[in-house]
Amino acid sequence: MLTEVTATRYVTPLREGGSLPGIVEGDDLGTYIMKFTGAGQGRKTLVAEIMCGQLGRRLGLRVPELVQMQLDPVIGLSEPDQEVQELLKSSGGLNLGMDYLPGSLGFDPLAFEVSAREAGRVVWFDALINNVDRSWRNPNLLVWHGELWLIDHGAAMIWHHNWPTAEKASARPYNASDHVLATFAPDVAAAAEEFAPQITEELLTEIAADVPDEWLAGEPGFDSPDVLRQAYVRTLLARARTISEHITLGEPSGDKPSQAPEWLAAKLPRRAVK
Repeated sequence: MLTEVTATRYVTPLREGGSLPGIVEGDDLGTYIMKFTGAGQGRKTLVAEIMCGQLGRRLGLRVPELVQMQLDPVIGLSEPDQEVQELLKSSGGLNLGMDYLPGSLGFDPLAFEVSAREAGRVVWFDALINNVDRSWRNPNLLVWHGELWLIDHGAAMIWHHNWPTAEKASARPYNASDHVLATFAPDVAAAAEEFAPQITEELLTEIAADVPDEWLAGEPGFDSPDVLRQAYVRTLLARARTISEHITLGEPSGDKPSQAPEWLAAKLPRRAVK
């Protein structure tokens, strides 16, 4: 289970994200990026953060440590921003914290070199969780102490927003043409060989157990949080078996040109990984 920390001080909002996460201090003397249950995206964003973040960490990718964070809305009473005050008021109780990486920089593909192996590992992982939010527009990658770190997985696993169509949606191919690491010749085949055997029912069950019951309760069509956890396990397990065959790199097709900027499109290989 995730470590539980109590927020002791709200430091400042981070306005780069649409959900208005904030920097907070915890009773363990750590500093965290807190993501709130009261944010507009709802609790499924936090479920995705845990499922994907913990899976990435178990695969050996660099993802900041996640914790459960208890929040007393009173800590935000001195915050002058009315929007932030309302967010804190609506988020009392259990929220999600991500370890803060002080001094980290946003990833720039023109300034930071990534090996083909590392690029392939990230692309394969993003394909597994169907992460559409790692493009050149919004990399969601940080560089910290010279290493690449993966953040913000709340928009992944889009199928869990409509479970009746989850099986069909989760089987869709992954187009990585606009992925921010597409220019680094990602070795997806090597990543598949490394990662696919590790995606087992046991591993996914352990990760799903990290999601708090209260963020899973009440989902239509599921009798209990544990039944819903099993649905996450089944969906990711099935996708892991076939996704390696359905990752596309390069220009998507002649009738649907890349949406990447001209400088990036010029570097993309015109090929597909099948």
